[in-house]
Amino acid sequence: MFAINTKTGKLLNALQSGEALTESEISKRFGLKNPRASVSHIRYTGFAVYANQTTTKTGQSVTKYRMGRPSREIVAAGYRAMALGL
Repeated sequence: MFAINTKTGKLLNALQSGEALTESEISKRFGLKNPRASVSHIRYTGFAVYANQTTTKTGQSVTKYRMGRPSREIVAAGYRAMALGL
């Protein structure tokens, strides 16, 4: 798991507390140079982090990351992958 005082650990805590964050917010707030890689790392350790496209007031499209509950399909895919030894 992640140590609470690491950058990725702090990001995980923010997501678990219900925050939805953009890549820019993650970079500025936690000092992470590659937010996508950090989110992927969190996902690979078993957390369901969802990426939702949203539009800002200026019309720019951005991705917001948030913690969620995995769908049955995702859980089933995970079990299938484990059964195949992946």
